[in-house]
Amino acid sequence: MAVGPRAIEAAGFPGLGRFARVREWWEQEHVFGYGLILPALLLIVCLVAYPFSMAIYFSLSDYWVGSPGTFIGLQNFRDILGNEIFHQTVYNSFVFTSIAVVFKTVLGLWLAMLLFRTLRFKRLIRGAVLLPWVIPTALSTLAWWWMFDSLYSVVNWTAIRLGIVAPPGPNWLGVTGYAMSAVIAVNVWRGLPFFAVIVLAGLVSIPREYYEAAEVDGASSWGRFRHVTLPLLKPVLAVVILFSTIFTFADFNIVQVLTRGGPVNTTHLFATLAYQQGLVGGNLGQGAAISLFLFPMLAAVVFIQLRYIRKD
Repeated sequence: MAVGPRAIEAAGFPGLGRFARVREWWEQEHVFGYGLILPALLLIVCLVAYPFSMAIYFSLSDYWVGSPGTFIGLQNFRDILGNEIFHQTVYNSFVFTSIAVVFKTVLGLWLAMLLFRTLRFKRLIRGAVLLPWVIPTALSTLAWWWMFDSLYSVVNWTAIRLGIVAPPGPNWLGVTGYAMSAVIAVNVWRGLPFFAVIVLAGLVSIPREYYEAAEVDGASSWGRFRHVTLPLLKPVLAVVILFSTIFTFADFNIVQVLTRGGPVNTTHLFATLAYQQGLVGGNLGQGAAISLFLFPMLAAVVFIQLRYIRKD
């Protein structure tokens, strides 16, 4: 038989009675529920809401490093909208994101189909595929920076030995087109495992009965892929493309380590330009304004893709 807090206090144990009352209050459904979400709420406020509010404050003032700044309204936004480097950055961001996401979609789907098949050492292969995603970005990008080096490029050495290019090979990080190709290739290499593993989970969830029915109807392997696999993978593909687009659009480490926005600002993304303008250049107001331009663009991308998911 349960004993209430008042009965415990009457029995001469006031401390235990207070503890029982606190426990009874805590175990109420509405109190316990809010207690569970409180740590996540504090984390969001400290790591998301507060920095976002400070970015808005900085973007509306002429805030420099070491100077408190004064309120200037939307002047920072007008300044960067008239800046040619910012125009180039917008173009770079869309080119970088669109090409990288297309490659990750095609190659990720192909890799997931390959990992779905029955292979020897399948678990070991699946674990090895995750390595580019698990390794710290800065560390793996430094290795790529050495591979693309103009003097000691392993990529050029291999291509020359295979007869693909003529000596001395392209300057991957010093020429505009090659530099953008290099950062896109590294981004695809790093993001491919995430894409493949999510799609693989979707493939595993497809019932085998659909494939068996398609085989009975005489569907070829391409027909099964087109009429069974792709339609059932659409929700998974839509979600993983959404996340991949967000991650790619907001990329910083790869471009910062490989090119630092060069050559001649032709690989700058929003994050790298904001870092260069705000932290390296000391103009925190314009740096915050550049970073905030990423928010409405990502919001538009998320809105369009979520609308497509709900419609589908």
